[in-house]
Amino acid sequence: MRTVVFGATGPTGRQVTEQALAAGHEVIAVTRRPGAIAPRPGLTVVTADALDADAVDRAVAGSDAVLASLGVPLSPRPVSVYSRGNATIVAAMHRHGVKRLVTVSSSVLDPRWRPTGEFFFNTVMDPLVNRRFGRTTHEDMRRMEAVVRDSGLDWTIARPSGLFDHHGVTRYHAAEDVADGLFTARSDLAASMVAQLTDDRFVRRAMAVVTTDVRPRILGLLWREMVAKKK
Repeated sequence: MRTVVFGATGPTGRQVTEQALAAGHEVIAVTRRPGAIAPRPGLTVVTADALDADAVDRAVAGSDAVLASLGVPLSPRPVSVYSRGNATIVAAMHRHGVKRLVTVSSSVLDPRWRPTGEFFFNTVMDPLVNRRFGRTTHEDMRRMEAVVRDSGLDWTIARPSGLFDHHGVTRYHAAEDVADGLFTARSDLAASMVAQLTDDRFVRRAMAVVTTDVRPRILGLLWREMVAKKK
């Protein structure tokens, strides 16, 4: 399947690209930093910004599916890349008759998400980090979800919990709308997205993805994700 990956050089996008190639798909990797990924058999690198309608149109042309892992660091400043980027992608997909879209959102958007046994996170970290510091990011994700739901495409919204790096795919758990878990390995998120290219279980549904086999330390995770790492 000819698959376009937006955000292909981001932490999740790299995993999506590698796993899609390993699964035998032809991948069009879309990035603003072409030097960060090397072309190889089955992989074409396209330089484009997800907000550039003409560039997105050229990338989507001739494809069968789109996997989008757009992202920016949590910030109190206004955020629009999720909603505007996905709106641009959706418009290009309509122009070229491409129906399958899998895009990344967050478990934070479901009000029922309260991981079992995570008292400190649920009462302190979530209100402080997600609901206050990251409010504008999650507001834009909500706008993005509305764009995708109203698109008429065969969409899946992937909702990870707290993202962290892990060396391989685990026995992750995926459920409709919300799943009981605090963390999601990027490798598992990518695996769940690539699986949707050949699985219709979550078509026109939100897919929550959580990792249960391994667990990072929450304070170290916050440092790496909010301070040390560029999305």
